[in-house]
Amino acid sequence: MPDDAVAREHGAAGAAARAAEEESAFSHPPVDPDATAAYGDHPDQVIDFYVPRGPAPLPVDASVPLVVVLHGGAWRAPYDRRHITPFAGFLARRGFAVANVEYRRGGDDPTVAGRWPDTFDDVAAALDALPALAAAHLPQADPRRMVVTGHSAGGHLALWASARHLLPADAPWFLARPAPLRGVVALAPIADFTVAAKLAVCSDAVRQLLGGEGQFAERQAYADPALLVPTGIATTLVQGRADTDVPEIVAESYADAAAKGGEVVGVTLLADVGHFPLIDPVADACAVVAEEIAQLAW
Repeated sequence: MPDDAVAREHGAAGAAARAAEEESAFSHPPVDPDATAAYGDHPDQVIDFYVPRGPAPLPVDASVPLVVVLHGGAWRAPYDRRHITPFAGFLARRGFAVANVEYRRGGDDPTVAGRWPDTFDDVAAALDALPALAAAHLPQADPRRMVVTGHSAGGHLALWASARHLLPADAPWFLARPAPLRGVVALAPIADFTVAAKLAVCSDAVRQLLGGEGQFAERQAYADPALLVPTGIATTLVQGRADTDVPEIVAESYADAAAKGGEVVGVTLLADVGHFPLIDPVADACAVVAEEIAQLAW
């Protein structure tokens, strides 16, 4: 078979596999939370809470780690937290207390990624409000054992949330000390904006998030996780090697940047896994994600 025919065959097979993975991940019915609380006045400034449902009932005075979930969707408006509720429910069945965070994304144009600075305002405000909200709505959660996880654009936000103490001092989200996190597990994260922009990841979502070409360089220092290392917070990246939405080079570039700063970031690469199995409760990759979270949380 000629080389170009082989390439077309492989490309078609890869596209079919990606479509099947996406279909499976989005086939599950949404999982309703046990409680929802607002952290601001906007309708998108809410957090859904899931009570831990492990194989055995918890003792009355027991507490479990709190996993904070930040959904993906290229920071675009059509993709809200509902699509990741099956993953949140999966983690709750694994015995974690779960907080699924909503945040403002793109505006009226569904093709535009994010809002500056609203998306970042919301993630910072949600994380700051979480200890008090969890105490009121999820008393089983132990905020001293908090792990943040996020998928794709949510993986970017998870890494960013752990690095607020490294932001320029004039940033409104700057923290004087590291956030009280046990760790971060970022799933196929958009973790290096320079690389992601070169690859036009998710239809050039990174440039849209930062306001376009003219503001990219100015805002990158406030938003790019690869420029905000080392964090001093345990961090693991989980990445499918067959991911064509956010290729593995994006995660590896972040890990390289951290290493240059003297920090080892764990990178778990999964063979023959694309973008969506990481949040698909029936996929083996999702079980790997839960184990990575458990290693940091417990």
